[in-house]
Amino acid sequence: MSSDIGANIRREREVRGWSQARLAREVCRAAGVIGDPVGRQEVSRWETGKRTPREWLPFIAAALRVPVEALRAPQKPAEPPLPTLADFLPEENPLSPLESRTGRRIGVVQVDDLQQRVHGLRLADDVLAGGDLIRPALRELRSAVKLYREGSHTSEVGRQLLVQIGELAQIAGWIASDAGQHSEAERIYRLGISAARQAEDHTLAGNIAGSLAYQLSNTGREAEGVTLAQAALNDAGSAAPPKARALYLDRVAWAHTQAGEAQPAMRALGEASEALSEDGAGIESPAYLYWVDAGELRVMESRVYTELHRPLRAVPLLREVLSGYDATHTREMALYLSWLAVALADANEPEEAAAVAERVISISADVASERTAERVRVVLARLRDFADVPEVASLLADHAA
Repeated sequence: MSSDIGANIRREREVRGWSQARLAREVCRAAGVIGDPVGRQEVSRWETGKRTPREWLPFIAAALRVPVEALRAPQKPAEPPLPTLADFLPEENPLSPLESRTGRRIGVVQVDDLQQRVHGLRLADDVLAGGDLIRPALRELRSAVKLYREGSHTSEVGRQLLVQIGELAQIAGWIASDAGQHSEAERIYRLGISAARQAEDHTLAGNIAGSLAYQLSNTGREAEGVTLAQAALNDAGSAAPPKARALYLDRVAWAHTQAGEAQPAMRALGEASEALSEDGAGIESPAYLYWVDAGELRVMESRVYTELHRPLRAVPLLREVLSGYDATHTREMALYLSWLAVALADANEPEEAAAVAERVISISADVASERTAERVRVVLARLRDFADVPEVASLLADHAA
């Protein structure tokens, strides 16, 4: 019975496009209570069947403007529900403000300052690896969460702080993942999804979820990666800005690729290109998506072709991308060259693959990135099939360790 009620509450909430935090506020308003006796976590417990609303049920119905009986009615879904980001939120809410706040009054000046620091960290990630940035990134994230939880601020300033925490969690999670700290990265990403959803910034929530899906797909959790990447796309909906939608679809394509599902991957790539073509048509994309462009989509397309062992398509695309790539972005240069080396090996060009692999190893030698280290291992493993080719034998002997 409680599971039926929970499913009905969730369905009615999602039909209205409300977050769990929004429903909690509407229920309190319908009940005429002061303060927040019902919060997002309580709504989550109702929807998952962990707790039955009982005395709150009439107020939930009033907030949703449906009869109470409609919430009690048994559910017989025709098909499994689409995954949503709510399924990936932390068990407890680490962003709950303290009941007694002793910190200073926070205003737009502090929010603007935090925004600048977040942007600076994102720009630093373009040229520095995760091992170099992990400490300052985590320090900034802890400081921002403390500011939100302990400081005194208006609801609007609080919402803006949550947005900045979400953005900071996305880049800090990415940095932690690049440093090989995958458990820490996952915890940070889930914190960011929670912050973005509480701020009702669905575009940001999708971006963070896509980053986590990318990590899951790359660390042996391919099925979870597909589910989460699709959930990010579903939650954002067609109203998402073009660049954001293109990025979500890019993540979906990669998740399907890692799961060995070629047709869905290719379909998502096509839809990503279509989405990006709508950029500039009236819906402004967030500033943090400055790097999403046609070149980045070609990078993902070439990587998908490489992973699907279609070198005749992958090699020309990778050459095109690398010919105009910014050499100061050392980590990305090494990563893209690693896919070129694998694609050349697949094309039965071991001599050229060995030459490119040598560049990958040389470039990544001083880069504190677990991503590049893993790609070096992948390239060398692929080239072992050509160990009788002199150029490859020499490379393997030089880098046997």
